[in-house]
Order: sequence, then structure tokens, then C-alpha cells
Amino acid sequence: MNALGIDTSNYTTSAARYDGAAVAANRKLPLPVSPGQRGLRQSDAVFHHTRQLPVLLAELLPDPDLAVLGVSDRPRQTEDSYMPCFLTGLGHAQALGAALGLPVLRFSHQQGHIAAALYSAGRLDLLERDFLAFHVSGGTTEAVTVSPGGPEGPKTQLAAGSLDLKAGQAVDRVGLMLGLRFPCGPELERLALSWPQPAPGKPAMKGADCSLSGIENQCRARVEQGRPPAETARFCLDSIAAALDEMCHLLLLELGPLPVVFSGGVCSCSLLRERLGEKYGAAFAAPEFSADNAAGAAILAYRGRFGL
Repeated sequence: MNALGIDTSNYTTSAARYDGAAVAANRKLPLPVSPGQRGLRQSDAVFHHTRQLPVLLAELLPDPDLAVLGVSDRPRQTEDSYMPCFLTGLGHAQALGAALGLPVLRFSHQQGHIAAALYSAGRLDLLERDFLAFHVSGGTTEAVTVSPGGPEGPKTQLAAGSLDLKAGQAVDRVGLMLGLRFPCGPELERLALSWPQPAPGKPAMKGADCSLSGIENQCRARVEQGRPPAETARFCLDSIAAALDEMCHLLLLELGPLPVVFSGGVCSCSLLRERLGEKYGAAFAAPEFSADNAAGAAILAYRGRFGL
């Protein structure tokens, strides 16, 4: 039997199939962003999802073994969490469920990210115990404690986060300063890796919470000073890694020796993996499961449907 996952985040339309053992299909289409733009309005995101999602679903349907649908319906697992772009995926999932007579299980985008990262790292077993998860992307820089939650997916509780700029925002703003294309993550990482040595700033912390706006300001100063673009790129990513490192260190002191997983598009960066993976024995997803995808929703739906 199969589960179909759907996710319509702010920059990616995605659909995936999970058969209980493997993600057999993980289809994604980025939302188009015009050159020079720093992002998309929600109305534009909804429009593009409405056009793109049927194209992806046509690649996965019909499926005679389909037993359940999973869909992300909000950014986080809180009552006040809302973003219009997720309504596109939710509406398609509800229509398909009604037409096919199949249950539709709803999860947060963050739950999906965590499940996809655990699957990619071969650590779905952690869904049966407590652990610490980081979700680091353009819209979120958070650490959450995670505990088993049954059919509704893992329960998440905010433990710490960024007090201002999110890590992905810092990456994109610095990338645009350096003339890179939005979204800037992959190009900024390639540029940073061409600088031969680390160049981190000191993380700005308030307890276990971090502040990342200083990274943007310091990078702007470096650009104005005429410093090498590769050095500035490396400074940006190393500084984000330093902030996440300090967050993780402080939280583990407070919470005890929990397993750690890093999820979200920013966590596809090899510099973060090298600094944090071995130090904390942390699970990292492969890039295709770090960035926005629907695999997590499919996995959680399968587990919820069959009581795993």
C-alpha cells in the first residue's frame, strides 16, 4: 500500500509517494521568481502552486495501491500558524480524498521536514522517542523538542529560535549583495567553499535564542570595504553555523543528551554538516530531503494510517 504526500510551501510545489519502506517518488517544482526579486508574495505563490501541483500529481496518479493522503496545511504545529500557500495543497488533497474515498491526514510543514530528514538519515526510529530537532530555512530558524504523537505525527515544542532574521533570509540577502541569483543558497555555498579557511563571526545569543541580523550587517560592511566575495560568503555561512552550534550546545546542557536532527533547506549546506554533524552525532538529510519536499507528509501519513 502507498501514501501520497503533498506540500505547497512558499517556494516549492512537491508531491511524493511512500510505500512503507522507501520514498518511491519525490517530485518537486520550484516556484518561479523573476530576476532581481527577493521573494514571492503569497498571492503569487498560490497562483503558481495552482498551476504546478496538477502537473506533479499527474505523474503519481492513478495509483491502485493508494491508501492514504498526507498534506502539510500550516507552517508549524501551533493553533495560530497559517500561510495561504498551504491552502492549495490542502484543497487538492481534500478533493482527491473525497473522490477516491481515502483518508486525508494533515501535518505541519515543520513536521514534514523533520520526518523527511529522519528518513534520509536512516533514523525513522527516533519518531518513537524524544529528540531535539532544528528546522533551518528561509522562513524558520528554530529548535524544537520532539516526542511521539501517534496518527497526528510527532509533537513539537519550541525550545529556541532566532529573535530576528532567519538563517535562509540571511543567506539570500547576502547572496543578493554579492550578485547571486535568488534563492541564493547553492550559489553562496559554492562561493564560500572557494575560500580556503573558516571565517566565522561570534554568535549573538540571548540564552539559547540567537540573533542573526548582525550577520547581514557585517556582510554588508565587508562588501562596502571591497573584501573578496568568497570570504564574505564564507563568513555568512560560518557565522550561521556558529549560531546553530551555540544553540545546540546550550539546549543539550539544559535538556540532557538527546539525539539531534537538522532539517530544512539551509541544513543542506556542507559547512553546517561538517561542523555540527560529528560534534553532536547529529542526523542530517541529503539535500533533496533537506529542502522543501512532500516526502515527510507521505511518510507520516503512512505511519498514521497503519498505526506505526
